[in-house]
Amino acid sequence: MKQAVIRFENFTFKYHSQTEPTLKDINLSIYEGEKVLIVGPSGSGKSTLAHCINGLVPFSYKGDIEGSLTIRGKESKKMDIFSISKIVGTVLQDPDGQFIGLTVGEDIAFALENDVVPQDSMLDQVADVSKLVDMTGHINASIHTLSGGQKQRVSLAGVMVDNVDVLLFDEPLANLDPATGQHAISLIDNIQIETNTTVIIIEHRLEDVLHRDVDRIIVVDDGRIVSDTIPDELLGTTVLEESSIREPLYVKALKYAGCNVNSEMQPAHLDTLKLDDCKDKLLQWYKSAPSMNEKAKAAPILELMDVSFGYQWGKQTIQNVSFSIEKGEMVSIVGKNGAGKSTLSKLICGFEKVQSGSILFHGQDITKDTIFERSERIGMVMQNPNQMISKHMIFDEVATGLQMRGVSENEVRERVEAVLRVCGLYPFRNWPISALSFGQKKRVTIASILVLDPEIIILDEPTAGQDFRHYTEIMEFLMELNQKGVTIIMITHDMHLMLEYTPRAIAIADGTVISDDSAVEVLANETVIHQANLKKTSLFDLAIKAGIPDPKEFVSRFITFDKEVRKTWQ
Repeated sequence: MKQAVIRFENFTFKYHSQTEPTLKDINLSIYEGEKVLIVGPSGSGKSTLAHCINGLVPFSYKGDIEGSLTIRGKESKKMDIFSISKIVGTVLQDPDGQFIGLTVGEDIAFALENDVVPQDSMLDQVADVSKLVDMTGHINASIHTLSGGQKQRVSLAGVMVDNVDVLLFDEPLANLDPATGQHAISLIDNIQIETNTTVIIIEHRLEDVLHRDVDRIIVVDDGRIVSDTIPDELLGTTVLEESSIREPLYVKALKYAGCNVNSEMQPAHLDTLKLDDCKDKLLQWYKSAPSMNEKAKAAPILELMDVSFGYQWGKQTIQNVSFSIEKGEMVSIVGKNGAGKSTLSKLICGFEKVQSGSILFHGQDITKDTIFERSERIGMVMQNPNQMISKHMIFDEVATGLQMRGVSENEVRERVEAVLRVCGLYPFRNWPISALSFGQKKRVTIASILVLDPEIIILDEPTAGQDFRHYTEIMEFLMELNQKGVTIIMITHDMHLMLEYTPRAIAIADGTVISDDSAVEVLANETVIHQANLKKTSLFDLAIKAGIPDPKEFVSRFITFDKEVRKTWQ
């Protein structure tokens, strides 16, 4: 019989800074060799649950504990954080916050150096774990030259080299492109199978994690475990929807069509899904669902003409890029990590200077305009919120831009409070930013730009780290702005966000535009998908499996229908 590695018994935890417990009466056991997925909306307590498992609670985050948490049979509050780290290895959401060494090899070896492992043995162990995470050819590479996916693999190797019993992943897909994310899930699965390590994954992107099998999905909401069951069972219930967690898109389509999704259908994977009793209902729903309306054309507001740029002499990151964005458009820029998407946004905002080519705004050349001059018209929300935040308090951070522009105190308060409500931050307006999660910090930076009412907003991964309800609230707010004439450009790895909110998508690979088409067409083009590290939507594959005559139109009709349904959430 398998032993429980982690066991919560009637466990309650309350932070010292809060009046109510964050975790309430948790009873949960995680066993040797299991792979468990923990999901839940923002603020549900899932991150606190993870902090309890890896020892950050109560040793770094102080609070009151009731009940019991044992790790390998020992009461965790009687252990020290170092001892826990030898059992539970944590791979952070942002790998940059985890690196110690300058090179891949140095970083992987850090824990071994602390344990005074002899150098010969250390080299062998580093080589072994590097092979396991597919980084053998990068041992001497600088950490800063790696892609997002490679950085994550180095972080994984750095905790695996300690031979931990449990690997805890905190949103491993948040900053990865779709194909790299799929590879990351495959890598985690392969390592779990080869080493029989217990794996715990905390992630919003449920469908992407289900690319490979998981033993159980634990749903946390309002500090309690509301479901603990196998994927096939969970997907046949309404628990995910009630907890503001996005169901796999093909499962949602089946439910919209009136199909009775149950465990016998094996819905956890599209490959195993049994559709015999649902094909007629899907076809009938497809015929009755409304088509997507096309938006009327408008004059261009932003034009890039043969723009090129390189961080290093003789090596171009952006090569002869040309495209135009119409006033009032909502456009996605997609592509793999390192393709040049973020660099492109920096060039548009003036953070980097174009080396050749030109940028026009309303037909006027702004190539030589300063950052401040461009900021009057173009707002930028960066991918990493920590690179934007300069104040200690939430209200002050969102108000800064308005105050610098000389807006009156009363108007500042009105505008800041309005945008904080939209971004789900109003209850925390007087909180210190240091008390927020990564996803909440992201919302603060979005709010700080939205409050300035720019003509163009560029958002780098606007929904990373957001639960489905907050994702919808932010995107619907951006839609409202867009309908009022604000032009929105989104750099994203979320293929459904691209399909749902941006009729047009620009795909970038190796610093060049490889496709500029409708979002549906981009994700139906196998060549573009491969070159840009994208992923075909499961809706497309469901349509093919169900025999729908036009899979692209099926995807479009699902998006239109789904948006109308979710408007009732507002």
